[in-house]
Amino acid sequence: MLTHPTLDQLHDLGLHGMAKGFKALSATPEADALGHAEWLGLILDHEVTQRRQKRFEARAKAAKLRHPASVEDVDFRTARGLDRALFLKLASCDWIRERRNLLITGPCGVGKSWLACALAHRACRDDLSVLYHRVPRLFAALDLARNHGRYSRLLRTIARAKLLVLDDWGPEPLTGEQQRDLLEIVEDRYDAGSLLITSQVPVEKWYEMIGSIPTLADAILDRVVHNAYRINLTGESLRKTHRAEFDA
Repeated sequence: MLTHPTLDQLHDLGLHGMAKGFKALSATPEADALGHAEWLGLILDHEVTQRRQKRFEARAKAAKLRHPASVEDVDFRTARGLDRALFLKLASCDWIRERRNLLITGPCGVGKSWLACALAHRACRDDLSVLYHRVPRLFAALDLARNHGRYSRLLRTIARAKLLVLDDWGPEPLTGEQQRDLLEIVEDRYDAGSLLITSQVPVEKWYEMIGSIPTLADAILDRVVHNAYRINLTGESLRKTHRAEFDA
């Protein structure tokens, strides 16, 4: 079968989604009844869909999320204090567009990181840039960057993300250097991007966890907490629950 010259032109222009749509419509007998505007609209839909999918894949790859989670798979039946209405509101990603923060706290194993990744995954689908970092590794990376002259560049990379996920903060108090690192990150994001922080430590004890300089603790928490949504999870570890169900 000879290649239609229009297909070659579409590929040459980088319109691969339109080319795919053109080919699919050409093989559909019902398409003969469509007008020119309908044809154009349908192949444009293919292009838009393919470009949206590629942007999502690029954003998801750059985010480096810990879990392959999605909001559609969230289990609201488990007794852990998860407010369904609030979570579904957060899944709209409006809080990220409004540059607000989200704090998820609760004991080990109740799904804090998984829920954070589900919301971050949804943000990628909504064409919002995301970065995920476990807090201990982020501080290690910042320390390494500082020693190799890449500190400012790493901070700029972190600041560009619309959503920054800081997973598994605490319970160890921050060192003086880590306090200043966190202030730099928070200051860059204030009224410019959103933070999603997960921690086993209740928000009320974060002041103590930040460390020994009260002015730094005040500056950090004022920027993080005042406009933040909160999810306070409770209950036993889901890993323990699932293991018991499996053993039964």
